[in-house]
Amino acid sequence: MAATASRTMIRTQGRKAFAAFGVRRPGTRHPLVATAMVLPVAALLMVAFGGWQAVVTQASSVGVMLGR
Repeated sequence: MAATASRTMIRTQGRKAFAAFGVRRPGTRHPLVATAMVLPVAALLMVAFGGWQAVVTQASSVGVMLGR
């Protein structure tokens, strides 16, 4: 019983620490927000390294994997 109470207390303190900095718990970011964060970096890397063919190949692979 005491071990469960201490784990609950530690989790509660962790949540409070995240809330104090205005950060949500890890792993709760909306997929559209994650996409919006990744796309500019992906575009920059694509332009910097001339990876048009690699982008097309990866997009095609993801499309097949998703069944589209």
